[in-house]
Amino acid sequence: MARLKLELAERVGTRSAEIEVRRLYNLGSATRNPESARAHQEEVAHIGVKIAFDIPAPRIYPLSPEVITTSDAIAVQGDRTSGEVEIVLLMTDTLYVGVGSDHTDRTLEKVSILWSKQACANVLAPTLWRFDEIAAHWDSCRLRSWVDGRLYQDCGVDVFKRPEELLDIVRMRTGSLPARDFAIFCGTYVSVDKSVGFGSDWRIELADPTLGRTIGHGYRVQNLLEEIRPEFRVPLAAKPL
Repeated sequence: MARLKLELAERVGTRSAEIEVRRLYNLGSATRNPESARAHQEEVAHIGVKIAFDIPAPRIYPLSPEVITTSDAIAVQGDRTSGEVEIVLLMTDTLYVGVGSDHTDRTLEKVSILWSKQACANVLAPTLWRFDEIAAHWDSCRLRSWVDGRLYQDCGVDVFKRPEELLDIVRMRTGSLPARDFAIFCGTYVSVDKSVGFGSDWRIELADPTLGRTIGHGYRVQNLLEEIRPEFRVPLAAKPL
């Protein structure tokens, strides 16, 4: 279980809350049009990642909720990790939406997508919106991410299945989704230059042009191995991946 201190933005104002997250699921290929997911699939295939295409999309990756953080700094092992912007659903007494980054160890991802996601933090921007207050104009919202100051991703949320549909899919495919206190990272979209990016400073954003507001968050990546002198560093793997 994870405990997160969040700001819940509602029509009546913004309130602070401490939220428990007891389940965490990451989704892959959660686009409305399956062809829209192909570019990102090809993007990760170029670095050796193999997707389980025999499993119906969107594919569900269950993770320990302890990996969720709202921190502005995370630690990794190695220099082949990267973030990506994602819609995040958080169910408490009602459904909230926000933005996050499913930071991933791309070297480990060649062996197991599940393990690679568990090995890194899932970064969540600490502000959330009530979904029922933006459901009518949800498709006008936009996602963006930057790495080391350059634009990395830019797409509308209408690329992805709507939150209501994703909730129904996860409920049906897990068979044990609790009524509340769970989070879902809803998958990502191809980068602007169609190649996986690496860097130290990441920024994510969810913009609502209808109401003129934005959720933004940034975080810095620290490679723990850099603390060890090169001649004393333990290999990342027993053999090259």
